[in-house]
Amino acid sequence: MKLRYLRNISSLAVVNEKCIGCAMCIDVCPHDVFRIEGKRVRIIDKDACMECGACKRNCPFSAIEVTTGTGGLVPVLEEMMQKKA
Repeated sequence: MKLRYLRNISSLAVVNEKCIGCAMCIDVCPHDVFRIEGKRVRIIDKDACMECGACKRNCPFSAIEVTTGTGGLVPVLEEMMQKKA
């Protein structure tokens, strides 16, 4: 069984212009979020991302963007606050 987080809320993104396909993000990702396609990394399972930041910290070209430490909590809280307003 593959671990799932909340759908469509991960802050994970790849800056294609910076990625050279070194695959460091693939090596360090604990949830197989990435794959190499066309000599660059591609996100294949964004909902499996736990926003740990290992990919961002290990990318030598700063091609990964992710807000770490929230685990998807920020969008959930923002939505809750909008409902109360």
